[in-house]
Amino acid sequence: MKILFMGGTGIISAACTALAARRGMEVTLLTRGQRAAQLPSGVRTLIADANDPSLIGKLDGEFFDAVVDWIAFTPADIERDLKLFRGRTRQFVFISSASAYQKPQTYYLINESTPLANPYWDYSRNKIACEERLMAAFRDEGFPVTIVRPSLTYGETLIPLVLNSWERSYTAVDRMIRGQKLIVPGDGTSLWVITHNTDFAKGLVGLLGNQQAIGHAFHITSDEVLTWDQMFRSVGDAVGVEPRLVHISSDFIAACLPDKRGTLMGDKSVSVVFDNSKIKRIVPDYRATTSFAEGIRQSLAWFNADAARKQVDSQVNATMDKLIGLYEKGMSDAVRSFVANG
Repeated sequence: MKILFMGGTGIISAACTALAARRGMEVTLLTRGQRAAQLPSGVRTLIADANDPSLIGKLDGEFFDAVVDWIAFTPADIERDLKLFRGRTRQFVFISSASAYQKPQTYYLINESTPLANPYWDYSRNKIACEERLMAAFRDEGFPVTIVRPSLTYGETLIPLVLNSWERSYTAVDRMIRGQKLIVPGDGTSLWVITHNTDFAKGLVGLLGNQQAIGHAFHITSDEVLTWDQMFRSVGDAVGVEPRLVHISSDFIAACLPDKRGTLMGDKSVSVVFDNSKIKRIVPDYRATTSFAEGIRQSLAWFNADAARKQVDSQVNATMDKLIGLYEKGMSDAVRSFVANG
């Protein structure tokens, strides 16, 4: 089976590249070559900018059983893809986002028929618009689209805690070890799902070349559901400390840090529990097997293998300290005022 990944070296996509190669698929990565990556044996690289008009000429004579776009975020990206791959693939897989589901949802269990509506996050609304354009192409011209919606997915190079630094995610671990406080949005009891990249890969690769998936959307997540407090404490357990957690409402955080409004109000401050029945019907051997506790220990082993990997984000540290200080001062002042005024 001949597969093209647009991207393929990120946290999620790299795991899918590795699994597809292990399963004997002929994998090509279309990449600008700006991210160093050790690719599995036999994986071919096509160095190109997806937005370069000359790319269409480089694809002359190429035909793929499946194309997966990891790097499309706007409807303009989708128009580019339609021009590139009409008549060049039997299946086009668009990587959307589970954050596109209705927020706040009206029913706790999310399945693929849950409405798509996110008034808080431009990222999610753009993914929704991409999905709508692709489904119109499927209806109007038979463009062979499959939509995949990951939720928060991580691998060994990432500590996936909310409000942590994404680029230097060891920051949260360093704070725990040093006894510094960490912020948990809400009261820490929101239910959430975090998926290991090797588990996601089993679902995604199982969809490739599967004609039953054409015209359908799927999310691919773990069935393990934990609270945010449980996830922070799992990381603490792995490093042998009890994390000092400060619960701050998402409204307060977003008011102080407006750039966090989308990721909190539009995603991580509400409970999300996914029904994975659909992916399991189409990919019968799909099952997430890496628990969060196990996956975090794998991540910590990766960081511990090289001290240079344990980078700390000083700006995120300063922001956390400032927000915690203001919140605790405000609470203390409010309590004194309330008691004094009876």
